[in-house]
Order: sequence, then C-alpha cells, then structure tokens
Amino acid sequence: QVQLVESGGGLVQAGGSLRLACAASGRTFSSYSMGWWQQTPTRERELVAAISSSGGSTRYADSVKGRFTISRDNAKDTVYLQMNNLKPDDTAVYYCAATPLALSSYGRLWSIYDMDYWGKGTLVTVSS
Repeated sequence: QVQLVESGGGLVQAGGSLRLACAASGRTFSSYSMGWWQQTPTRERELVAAISSSGGSTRYADSVKGRFTISRDNAKDTVYLQMNNLKPDDTAVYYCAATPLALSSYGRLWSIYDMDYWGKGTLVTVSS
C-alpha cells in the first residue's frame, strides 16, 4: 500500500504561482511513476504532468506545457508540481497518483485505470 497526501492548494490570482506537494508513505516510493491529475465539475479527470520513477523523464499535457513543472525527491518520498502563470481555467482539484508502469517518452499516456494509488486531492482556485 502507498498512502498519498497532497498539500499546497489555495486561492491565487491569475498570473500567480503555486507549488503543490504530494507526500508518500508505505511501500517504496521510488519504484513508482507519479502523475498529477486535474479534475473540475465539468471535465473528466485529466493527467496534466507525469514523471518516471527515477525523475529522469517527464511529460505534460499541452494545456500546461511551459507553465507547470513536475519533479520528485525520492529521498523525501515527495513529488511536486510547480505551477506558474496560472489561469482561471486551471481552477480544479489536483490529485497525485502512483503507478507501477513506466513512463514512455511518446504515445499513449496513462489512464485513470493505470494508477494504483490516489491522494484525496487539493483544491486550486485561480481568480481573474
């Protein structure tokens, strides 16, 4: 079992920044690839950033590319999402999730069914 707890959400003005953190406990964190997912009341849960187990590879959804950065510290069992130049459309609950699958450099990314463990989410609200 892996327990995931997100933190760092809040209210920010458009153009501002936030840094989310996801702390893991339980089984070996460094053996899992990690993802940050975004969900709103009107959109399905979407993977916005993914990172390999080592941290050497990352991928992003087009909607956040160039603005969001995912990183991890395996010594601290934590994955981060740095969000810059936030837009009102980024308002959502952000979930971190863990998968034993590798992160491919191209092609199909993970679906929600590929993720073994989920956090409870943290709310990000971006005001205009």
